[in-house]
Amino acid sequence: MIDTIDAATLAAWLRDGGELALIDVREAGQFGEGHLFFATTLPYSRLELDAGRLIPRAATRIVVHDGGDDRLARLAGERLRALGYERVFVFSGGTRAWAASGRPIYKGVNLPSKTFGELVEHVYETPRVSVAELNAMLARGDDVVVLDGRPYSEYSKMSIPSGICCPNGELAYRVGAMVANPSTMIVVNCAGRTRSILGAQTLRNFGVPNPVFALENGTQGWYLADLPLDRGAERKYPQIAPGSDLSALEARAQALAERHGVGYVEAEKVAGWLADTNRSVFLCDVRTPEEFAAGSIPGAQHTPGGQLIQSTDQYVGVRNARIVVFDSDLVRAPVCASWLAQMGHEAYVLREGAGAKLNAPPGPQPRLPSLRTLAPSALLAFLRAGCLLDLRASAAYRDSHVEGSVWSTRPVVAYFAAAGKPIALLAEDARIAQLAALDLLDAGATDIRLVDGGMPACEAAGLTMCATPDQPADSERIDFLFFVHDRHDGNKAAARAYLQWETGLVQQLDRDERASFRLPTSAR
Repeated sequence: MIDTIDAATLAAWLRDGGELALIDVREAGQFGEGHLFFATTLPYSRLELDAGRLIPRAATRIVVHDGGDDRLARLAGERLRALGYERVFVFSGGTRAWAASGRPIYKGVNLPSKTFGELVEHVYETPRVSVAELNAMLARGDDVVVLDGRPYSEYSKMSIPSGICCPNGELAYRVGAMVANPSTMIVVNCAGRTRSILGAQTLRNFGVPNPVFALENGTQGWYLADLPLDRGAERKYPQIAPGSDLSALEARAQALAERHGVGYVEAEKVAGWLADTNRSVFLCDVRTPEEFAAGSIPGAQHTPGGQLIQSTDQYVGVRNARIVVFDSDLVRAPVCASWLAQMGHEAYVLREGAGAKLNAPPGPQPRLPSLRTLAPSALLAFLRAGCLLDLRASAAYRDSHVEGSVWSTRPVVAYFAAAGKPIALLAEDARIAQLAALDLLDAGATDIRLVDGGMPACEAAGLTMCATPDQPADSERIDFLFFVHDRHDGNKAAARAYLQWETGLVQQLDRDERASFRLPTSAR
């Protein structure tokens, strides 16, 4: 049996300064509709696949919970114990019990990071311009440069006209190559608010001489004002030539990091930390995807600097752990670490950078069951007596699926074992099917197959495909967060609601949540 704790105990653990992984095991849509401020989303459908990355140390104190009935939390706790985690607890009653204790429940995702961005604007009084003001500047041909602080994959979908993609983590490193005149006005934008704020304030903290502003409400504000957005733009930050003198940038980055209590650490010390079973260490490469792909420290996560600040809980699942960030220039990592420290994390800069002789050991890894494969050409015959479960995202299933298949997710997949039929599993990632198979086997299924090659192979085999725009029903789509996604699908009401959600986050904070941040009391 796994020990349970109540809301008062969890609240005390969140304050005691020890390492704690607070894990919400519901699917993404359920999590986004209401969760605890410090909870990390680790959906049961991917539990064992992502646990080792988010919780790298087997002895970490872990609290799992769900929406309130504890069924999924207990099941997840047992899976984590089987994976090798030693200190697993269930928060009895989950989000329902937390709300009943008088504590706030939050909608949305990446709550600590989003709230931090809003607090930064309050503390630093980050200046901003409206979309109407920026549109007028561009129309007049004013000396203004628009820098889009999002990753290129987001930028290319929609961007402000003339905007140049330069993710927040790259701004301090590359702005000098994009804006030569110190009097040129710089406007930083994102899709909404927080990355605009953090990007603009990054340049201001770094001492850029230009007037720097955040674009209020980003591309969503532009869209709500009925202004045209660019689609498929390819404007991107320039490369820094090898051998460039970065000494001045390094000095400014170090001064910024030290101003916020960030230490520099050598690889030898980090190696000792990684071998210590009493503390968790997250080794984070904050460079671009291309640099990471060309080679990094074995076992390090790729955490592009801007995204690490924007969505820290997607990379770090343990409160009060050590975070060691690195780059190849000693500019980007210190700037990123300065924000991590203000968020309340224990952050360090790896002095040797990406060339350090280190190896981060993997966290606990799952043993996945072997499954017999089923050729798509044999599916029609199989379906006469068997069942085909499609484990892809509900949005993908609605768009197109094999005729006769049923959409399902791991939390409920065991239901299909009761019929005693052979079961075939179709997934974009075979490991997702293997995890679902664990639950099917426990529920008594004896004949489980994996569709060889997934959906692309089924299409290539000429199987009949169906589109069901209304199935699964919205109420069943526990993997999909309408609150976040509808704002990008032409829904102006959803876009307005999202912006109101962001601006209202600070007012929801309780005393302990606000105290977790370490922003300066005054930034003047």
